[in-house]
Amino acid sequence: MFAVEVRDRIMIAHSLPDPFFGPAQNMHGATFVVDVAFMRETLTAQNVVVDIGAALDVLNRTLKPLAYKNLDEIAEFKGRLTTTEFLCRHIFDAIAAAARDGELGDDGLGLARIRVTLSETDLARAWFEGPVGETSAGV
Repeated sequence: MFAVEVRDRIMIAHSLPDPFFGPAQNMHGATFVVDVAFMRETLTAQNVVVDIGAALDVLNRTLKPLAYKNLDEIAEFKGRLTTTEFLCRHIFDAIAAAARDGELGDDGLGLARIRVTLSETDLARAWFEGPVGETSAGV
């Protein structure tokens, strides 16, 4: 399997109102390093996985609505625990949809899998990986 990975970062605020999360129940900020790996079985005619510039653009557009926002105030997230794992899936869904919609060019249409990794610190990270055709119905 071939892969190309691009990176960006995002700063957010949120709370995780469940006793499970201890002090993180309270409002706090997080800066995530966001890595997205695009994977395919064979290279394109140009010997690439995907256009890196297009991948960076899609990642930037995906993160922009979340950047410097309090996730507790985003209607789409009301009543949801916006954990790192949850955000991985949210970002995956948006990028996979962009790939299916041709926003990564023809290269994106041949992708097999995408992995989204959010690193909270150098000590902790979470990721979600799935086939490009997968959606999160009900997640």
